[in-house]
Amino acid sequence: MNIVLWLIFTAIALAAIVFMGLREFHMLQLNGYKTPEHSWWMKKNKKRYIPNVLMILVSVFMLFLHPYMPTLDPVQSKGEVMGEPRYVPFVAPLFFICLGVLTVFNIGLIIANKPGKKFKKPLVYTARVKRMMTTFFILIALFIVAAIASAQNSVTYMTSIDGVVDSGLNTTAEITEKIWFKNTKPYVLSALAVCLTPILVPLSNIINKPIETAINKWYINDAKKKLADMPSLHKVGITGSYGKTSMKFYLSELLSSKYETLKTPESFNTPMGVTITVRRDLKPTHEYFICEMGARRVHEIKELCDIAEPHDGIITSVGPQHLETFGSIENVVNTKFELADCVKANGGKIYLNGDNELIRKKAPEYPGAVLYGLQEGNSYRATDVSVSDRGTEFTVTTPSGETCRFSMKLLGEHNVQNVLGAIAYAHGTGIALEKLVLPVKRIAAVPHRLQLLDKGNGLTYIDDAYNSNPSGCRAALAVLGLFDACRILVTPGMVELGAKQEELNFEFGQEAAKSCDYIILVGKEQTKPIYNGIKDAGYDMDKVYVADGLNDALAKAQSYQTDKKKVVLLENDLPDNY
Repeated sequence: MNIVLWLIFTAIALAAIVFMGLREFHMLQLNGYKTPEHSWWMKKNKKRYIPNVLMILVSVFMLFLHPYMPTLDPVQSKGEVMGEPRYVPFVAPLFFICLGVLTVFNIGLIIANKPGKKFKKPLVYTARVKRMMTTFFILIALFIVAAIASAQNSVTYMTSIDGVVDSGLNTTAEITEKIWFKNTKPYVLSALAVCLTPILVPLSNIINKPIETAINKWYINDAKKKLADMPSLHKVGITGSYGKTSMKFYLSELLSSKYETLKTPESFNTPMGVTITVRRDLKPTHEYFICEMGARRVHEIKELCDIAEPHDGIITSVGPQHLETFGSIENVVNTKFELADCVKANGGKIYLNGDNELIRKKAPEYPGAVLYGLQEGNSYRATDVSVSDRGTEFTVTTPSGETCRFSMKLLGEHNVQNVLGAIAYAHGTGIALEKLVLPVKRIAAVPHRLQLLDKGNGLTYIDDAYNSNPSGCRAALAVLGLFDACRILVTPGMVELGAKQEELNFEFGQEAAKSCDYIILVGKEQTKPIYNGIKDAGYDMDKVYVADGLNDALAKAQSYQTDKKKVVLLENDLPDNY
């Protein structure tokens, strides 16, 4: 019976380990396999680990319980057992109570971490993840082996035996009995394996780090060799606090009108993302390679430049993004301009968004830089911007004074900046300005970046979920203001803004109050600064709704009764690790 009980308990524990472990591996992957960032995520989500802490406390308490240990009774009479193992009264019930509590906690962890939640970026079972999982389950196996090893409990006791009946003699004998799974240690060790899962996952990452470093180095060197074997390939690096993904798509559309072009897909903007793209997708026929470069820490752009060695570069913006990992805006600026330093060393051209204040201050350090934007003083300038709910028109003036009128489906002046940067670079490669008119007109909105979605029945969504910066939020609100409609904002607010996060969300609330008919905040705690900003602006708080989740928010938006068409701005969407 006891081994069956332990097996049942361990099976439940293993299910909790698997489900919780998968969630931890997912978050570790989203944090770039960086243990410090994963630790920061764990600290931020410490409430998730309350059951684990309670399980540890219960397990420690159980170590002092020995319900199946022997007690010694004096010999009562001839032939009676001395010291036979039996339950200790009151201890055995405590053991089963603790075991029941641990089982309930395990079942709770299974339910809380069960698969089924839809993530924007689901766990990808890469070779690296599989290797880490192997290490992780080896660690778990050690706990199970230790539990089995501790399950044997030898009990020695004395018993009286009859001697020769006729002689009336009697004596005692020492008997040793082996009892399995009748002490607390096997249960405690199985429970500890569950409790320590959040630690064992990053530990497996640390253990595997030398192996992963060696493997990554080999792949990176192979990608660099492939790039070196294509001397005619022109490589373009794109970075920025925001706008880099959009710029990549826009530039690819324009360059593809004349050149065979490859771009890094989606958000493949890490060293391994670039490496995978080069090794998997780069062909000898490609003439241009557009490489998006992302960074969350100092010197990560330099690391990407060492791989791609771009001839030219584009910096779309610099702003308060990922301040929690960068530490300061100065570190953000210097890291983004690592691309400019690389291009300068390679004798190439760097294209800079001259409308961005931080970029403009840094630009004089790069005399050959090509500035683009809407303001005076830029080499490529957009003027006469006309924005409506149908799209945007603008005039481009080149450094030589040549002008051309463009129209596009994209909304907002900030998109004019990004498209203008793509026009500037494409024109610099030798494509005539008038030849770019049609490609610009064909440009479609990047998914989740001010993407218009007509749902019918007088309901339109402006999907700007991927935006997460103050500048983009202001631009999105400006686009919402273009519509003669019932304007509804749905947002969970901005994150990863460091010490300024509360201040910037407060200002976001103030801006939202100026242009929205209804405001729906997603999540009570996260959106408190926005709520306070809205209130400070004197907004009618009866028109503010705090939703528990996105589904609740969308249902609320659809419930508003109005004679006008409803336009819902979906601004920001917290990353999966929030």
